[in-house]
Amino acid sequence: MTGGQDTHSARSILGGHAPRERRVGSTLPFGDERHLLAHQWLVDEAYLLDEQAYTQWLELLTEDIHYLMPVRVTTALGTGFDTAPGAAHFDENKYSLSRRVARFLTEHAWTEDPPSRLRHHVTNVRTFATGDDDHLVVDSGVLLFRSRGDVREPALVSAGREDLLRREADGWRLARRTILVDESVIRMQNLAIFL
Repeated sequence: MTGGQDTHSARSILGGHAPRERRVGSTLPFGDERHLLAHQWLVDEAYLLDEQAYTQWLELLTEDIHYLMPVRVTTALGTGFDTAPGAAHFDENKYSLSRRVARFLTEHAWTEDPPSRLRHHVTNVRTFATGDDDHLVVDSGVLLFRSRGDVREPALVSAGREDLLRREADGWRLARRTILVDESVIRMQNLAIFL
């Protein structure tokens, strides 16, 4: 671990295996090749999520991926925390993510039959170097529009994400994702989707 800070993964139930690389220094310039690469990676990933091409999406994940969405809490200024310790909407590894994807491919995925219409809007992308040239930390904002059926009101989820991208032999992969939603109460019918 670099940067002298702990990660959300270090405090989660399933995050013991997660990589600990942290950002070093200030944000990379927008013209930096590493930033352009990371930004394109996020846009390409958003396209797969919108198309619900989840089997292809799984191929973008490292074997030691940690996918975490802590429960947000509203606390007084200066308390030092804004997530509920030990509580998460998602606290997943590669195996649990692959089981969720496998379920989508069965007739038992009632929450996504018919499938939602999704649109991931990715913005405010900032990229940081780490102590290892094969890792990049990428911050982004994501706004998810989700429409279910013909009569329900569509839903929006706004969140910030911190991703750790790792260079592997066949390209860049997602090694860690922490999603911090901008609401403490999520008003979406269910969370049978990925952010």
